[in-house]
Amino acid sequence: MQADHTNTEKAAAAFSAQSVYFDELYSANEIIRYKRERVRNHLLKYLKPQSQILELNAGTGEDAIFLARLGHHVHATDIAAGMQEKLIQKVKNAALEGTISAECCSFDALDTLHSKGPYDCLFSNFAGLNCTGDLRQVLQSFEGLLKPDGIVVLVILPKFCLWESLLVFRGRFKTAFRRFFSDQGRSAKIDRTHFTCWYYNPRFIRHILKDKFSVLELEGLCTVVPPSYIELFPAKYPVVYGWLCKIEARLKNKWPWKTIGDYYILSFRKRKKRDSKIS
Repeated sequence: MQADHTNTEKAAAAFSAQSVYFDELYSANEIIRYKRERVRNHLLKYLKPQSQILELNAGTGEDAIFLARLGHHVHATDIAAGMQEKLIQKVKNAALEGTISAECCSFDALDTLHSKGPYDCLFSNFAGLNCTGDLRQVLQSFEGLLKPDGIVVLVILPKFCLWESLLVFRGRFKTAFRRFFSDQGRSAKIDRTHFTCWYYNPRFIRHILKDKFSVLELEGLCTVVPPSYIELFPAKYPVVYGWLCKIEARLKNKWPWKTIGDYYILSFRKRKKRDSKIS
């Protein structure tokens, strides 16, 4: 646990440093806009009106602000102090202090939250949870934070990505194979700060949550559409990009496409009775 705590601190430092230019860096990326829309559409299918939402790794608050403007209440948490500062300033600028609260807290230490809910929804976007090597412990803390029938929506990096594997044909061997044999984690870097990233398949998460939660939906994200680091693809090949988006819309919930994307979106509902069957 000490090693994982050290990694959390390194990740927090990396993302704090990036917070200064985070929004500017990614705001023009068409594929990131596509990913956000896909995640939000998935989440909104299951949210009740005026939900109380606990967001993990909230970053600069893009999703929190979006949800608050729809009438939801968001408690936005992040371990990176720089991200929290940026989020708080954006919330003030948007005059949303009444619907968005913020707390600097790691998802590895949710038992220390000042605002423990219970919540209608627990939400983690864009692979924040891939920064922990003890995802089991994080997942096991979810039940006590949620109301009966509360939902969980997670966006996670799996152990295999079709697009990344194809990069072997361009000689990008390190990227093509970085998720293989990754049980001990793989090195990641933001600017000059190194930290460790782990990859988790949906089966692992379902196994941990199966006694208390029922699966709602699993869909692949950027399975046919390229990952966002191939950011020039939409501008260079707009017709092909539009075609790929349409194909992914048809395949996102089908096997094997729902498990081999750059990410997957996995949602659960907390069971009212422990003996109910998994959906």
